[in-house]
Amino acid sequence: MKKMGANTLAYIVLLAMAFSVASASDPSPLQDFCVAVNDTNDTENSLYNMKKMGANTLAYVVLLAMAFSVASASDPSPLQDFCVAVNDTNDTVFVNGKFCRDPKLATPNDFFFSGLRLPGNTSNKLGSMVTPANVAQIPGLNTLGVSLARVDYAPYGLNPPHIHPRATEILTVLEGTLYVGFVTSNPENRLISKVLYKGDVFVFPQGLIHFQLNVGTTNAVAIASLSSQNPGVITIAKAVFGSKPAISADVLTKAFQVDKNVVEYLQSQF
Repeated sequence: MKKMGANTLAYIVLLAMAFSVASASDPSPLQDFCVAVNDTNDTENSLYNMKKMGANTLAYVVLLAMAFSVASASDPSPLQDFCVAVNDTNDTVFVNGKFCRDPKLATPNDFFFSGLRLPGNTSNKLGSMVTPANVAQIPGLNTLGVSLARVDYAPYGLNPPHIHPRATEILTVLEGTLYVGFVTSNPENRLISKVLYKGDVFVFPQGLIHFQLNVGTTNAVAIASLSSQNPGVITIAKAVFGSKPAISADVLTKAFQVDKNVVEYLQSQF
C-alpha cells in the first residue's frame, strides 16, 4: 500500500465504497426523508480532497470502507407486524413472510391478479375503497419487495389518515383531482401537501401519516405502488378509537385533552 500512489488508492476507496452499497439493499432512512440533489459540487470537492491525501491516510480509509461494507448489514426487515421467537421447533413455525413453493410447480396464475381492473365500491361513510394487490393476492410477489393497490374515490371521498409500517408509497393519479399530504414526525409535525391532477405522482415516506381527499365533483382513481410485498396499513382513527379491546377512555381523554363523553362517542363509531 505504501508504494501505491494517492490516485490509485483514491480509486480503491471508491470501489470499496461502491461495493459496500451494491452488496446491500437501499439504506434505511435515519430521518423522515432525504431529498435528492443534483448539485455535484460537494462530490467533486470530496474527490479533490482525496487526491490531496497521502498514501498512508488513504490506506486507512480503504480499510474503514471495507469494514463498513460488513458492518452496515442488519437484521432483515419484518414482513408482518411481529415474529415471536420459539425455542421448541415442534410448535407451529412461521417464517418472516411466506413459505416458498417449489419453483418447478409455479404457474402463470401465481404471478397474476385481475382485481385492479374493476372499480372499488365507494358506497361507505368515507367514500373510498382500497383494492390491494400484495402477496396475499399475488403469491409470486413473495420475497420481491413490491406491491400495488388501486384506490377509488367518490366525489369528496377520503382515504383517511393512515400509515404503512413497512413501505414507502408512490401514488399515481389516473383520474380526478386529489388533495394529498403527509405529516413529518415529532417535534415538527409539518404538513407537506399538494393538489394532484391526472398523471401526477406523489411520494409518502415509510411510516408517516398520510391521506388523500377527492376534491373534485367526479370519481377519482389512483394506483399506489409500495415497497413491500406486505406493506401493512394502520388507519389512525380506527386503530385509536376502534381497537379490540378498546383503549381505556381515561388514556384517550388525557391524550386528546377532550371530555370523556367525546372519547366514548368516537369509540362508538368504530
